[in-house]
Amino acid sequence: MTSPAARKETCEMVAQAIKAGASQAKACAVVGLSARTMQRWQKAANCVDGRTTRVQQPIGKLSELECEQMLAIANSPEYGQLAPSQIVPRLADQGIYLASESSFYRLFRRQGLIRHRHAVRVRKERSKPRALHATAPNELYSWDITYLPTRIVGRHFYLYLFLDLFSRKVVGWQIYDEESSDLAADLVRDICRRESIQPAQVVLHSDNGSSMKGATMLSTLQSLGVIPSFSRPAVSNDNPYSESLFKTLKYRPGYPSKAFDSLGAAREWVAGFVHWYNHEHRHSAIRFVTPAQRHDGLDGAILLARTGTYEAAKASHPERWSGAVRNWDRVTIVHLNPEQVLAEKARPQQQYKTAV
Repeated sequence: MTSPAARKETCEMVAQAIKAGASQAKACAVVGLSARTMQRWQKAANCVDGRTTRVQQPIGKLSELECEQMLAIANSPEYGQLAPSQIVPRLADQGIYLASESSFYRLFRRQGLIRHRHAVRVRKERSKPRALHATAPNELYSWDITYLPTRIVGRHFYLYLFLDLFSRKVVGWQIYDEESSDLAADLVRDICRRESIQPAQVVLHSDNGSSMKGATMLSTLQSLGVIPSFSRPAVSNDNPYSESLFKTLKYRPGYPSKAFDSLGAAREWVAGFVHWYNHEHRHSAIRFVTPAQRHDGLDGAILLARTGTYEAAKASHPERWSGAVRNWDRVTIVHLNPEQVLAEKARPQQQYKTAV
């Protein structure tokens, strides 16, 4: 900052230059000021310099020698694993004061030393699961386990649920009172038998739970020829279809407001939900056909008939339609964890045309 005395002296020098015939703009340029700044200085010569662009040097700035001494201590064997909040008091106990904790942190930031200063596990890079897709039923499954409440606090029933991602049909489920890789393996064997799954036909995606990666489950998948796929640890978005289905289940209007009395009661309610979901629920992601219709290959004819109905309605009252009829084209491919560019291309372009 420029002191009042220096400002007064500068104003006098500029005034003398102007009196000698120089222009004010050129005189100000010589001393490194704008004409507007000079006008403010001449109007209030005793005011403090308020320019924010002025580079200030702190009076108590640490010298290079002091910074080197701080770094040497911070990186020494005795203090190398400690944070500044530990270093400064320990030095004070020895009668040594180099700088405050804030000064240590500022120095650490400049030197790139802001990190854990104690031994920690090296962070592992987790790669995104490979992109998968299905163009027909029984090509890509997803499964997970969710809790169902019981009357006993702290105890739950466990719902094992397998979903075909192409048709959205629940292809298998069961409720047990424990979470077990052996029980999951039994359920997979039953699904493969009922759906006539051949080796290397289906990919089964799940998270990293113990039931999913247990030895019995993995050996069963290998013997059946089912290809396993796993999410990244603690990333629920890698298994979105199962998570979405569990939300549908637990936000269903008929979901019990109280805990289940018994394992039989829980199984009875879930059996009703699965029947509704597979055979009555029109799923928005598959053009509002039921999962069972799509799983059985009936959705193409149903959607074609819908298109005909809309075309007939438009032909009867063309004045009520501003464009093409609603898009009832069959969804031919379903993606799981697609790459970003692919995800943008695969995003359905909803062109809903409503009647006036």
